[in-house]
Amino acid sequence: LQNFLCYTCKEYVEDLAKVPKAFLEEANVRLIVIGQSSYHHIKPFCSLTGYTHEMYVDPQREIYKTLGMKRGEGNNVSVRSPHVKSNTFLGSIRSVWRAMTGPAFDFQGDPAQQGGALILGPGNEVHFLHLDKNRLDHVPINTVLQLAGVKTVNFTNKPQIIDV
Repeated sequence: LQNFLCYTCKEYVEDLAKVPKAFLEEANVRLIVIGQSSYHHIKPFCSLTGYTHEMYVDPQREIYKTLGMKRGEGNNVSVRSPHVKSNTFLGSIRSVWRAMTGPAFDFQGDPAQQGGALILGPGNEVHFLHLDKNRLDHVPINTVLQLAGVKTVNFTNKPQIIDV
């Protein structure tokens, strides 16, 4: 995650929460989200997003540094995450509101830190690594699921037509 107040991270994790545990168990895969704030923010963030899979924190951002994750926004802001539903204005307002109603001066992570996605294991072998260039540069969740051998998920609320 970029940080726990980021509206794009919140909406991305809301979609991660829709991945059924049975899909992960069937593929022998674990879904883990790592944030870069205090562990005190895990429970409220999970309640807010409905996320029930594993979540950890790295307050010193050691994992971020080791993986070479960037700080700051890249030049290409035309990239748009399929999992972010809010526009920049409303999403930013919601993030500011959550910051104002939370503990004073607790940014819940470095706001300039970018996140990413990786597929790791078994062991320490990295099979896939995507470093976000900006807050909207998320890899589509179904891409990561497919690469990890997990069934994909319908993230839209629209009914699917299945041709038989």
